Amino acid sequence: MARVELTVSPGAARSELVGRYGAGWRARIAAPPERGRANRALVELLADALGVRRDQVAVVAGHASRRKVVEVEGLEAPEVDRRLEAAVRAR
Repeated sequence: MARVELTVSPGAARSELVGRYGAGWRARIAAPPERGRANRALVELLADALGVRRDQVAVVAGHASRRKVVEVEGLEAPEVDRRLEAAVRAR
């Protein structure tokens, strides 16, 4: 299981991974930050980028914050970083 730190900007024009941001990653999310919509959209974005099921991705810290920690089941941290890098390059 891997943990990923993200800085999220909700309410963006479209959802996308932006790239590295300090020790973590930065993402823009189209969903508004209300009633968990942005968190659900972030989980969907990460699951698609990582090629895993949505139930393998969970926000574990920062539910109401722009800075979040997400756990990814089934992948180790180096593989998560490799897949996120590939997703950023592919956009």
